[in-house]
Amino acid sequence: MYQTLIDSTNKLPLPKPARRLFALAWPWLEALLVALLTTQFVATVVGVDGASMMPGLRHHERLLIPKYETWLHKVGVGQFRRGDIVVFKPPTGSLNLTVLGVPYRPWLVKRLVGLPGDQVRVAGGEVYVNGAALSQAFTSDYWQSQGCWDRESALANNARSDLNTRQPLSQSFTVPAHQYFVMGDNRSPGGSEDSRLFGPVPLRDVAGRAAAVIWPVVARTDAHYDCAARSRPQDQVRYGGAWRLNLRLLERPAALSARP
Repeated sequence: MYQTLIDSTNKLPLPKPARRLFALAWPWLEALLVALLTTQFVATVVGVDGASMMPGLRHHERLLIPKYETWLHKVGVGQFRRGDIVVFKPPTGSLNLTVLGVPYRPWLVKRLVGLPGDQVRVAGGEVYVNGAALSQAFTSDYWQSQGCWDRESALANNARSDLNTRQPLSQSFTVPAHQYFVMGDNRSPGGSEDSRLFGPVPLRDVAGRAAAVIWPVVARTDAHYDCAARSRPQDQVRYGGAWRLNLRLLERPAALSARP
């Protein structure tokens, strides 16, 4: 393909320097095009920034996102499921972040808790979907052991707090069509900014499902979280214990995936 294209270019009425420049640049352009198509339609890698998904995900871990799944879901083939860890952008302006005066929407990583049509209720740190309490042992066991499982704050008692827009608080919320209710696994006070704060996430803003952790290859087994930390909590985590293989598939917690 490369030689055919170069041969065709040599026949064009272009100055010889331009043809030479194209011949030199094409291998780089070809590699860039392949990389772009791969990351948009096959798979890409994103990094975890922060502690909002602890203990399941740690700061600076790298996640594999199968992009083809996302495109299939957006054209109506299959759908994301409760318990999936998804990468998405929050609603514009919901986090009050700006860059040079322009609203900035960072990529976030959270767990999908509510599907379109689900009624989600949050009270006393417990989460209910369609009237049934979810077993949160996959995350609450860790936060209870650290001594900072949040049961008192507005985010621990409302499915829609809307703290930025100052809308009325509400313990329950029905997820609109083509949208998802997401929550971080961090159940400490202020541990996660998610759908309780900025509302549901439209399917169009979801980049994909995190399927696996691919970096770092090894990690410490233990992670102690400083519950008093409020500034960059990810920097307040102390790691220890034996080293273990860190490469792993990200499976849905049974308590979420089994919900009707």
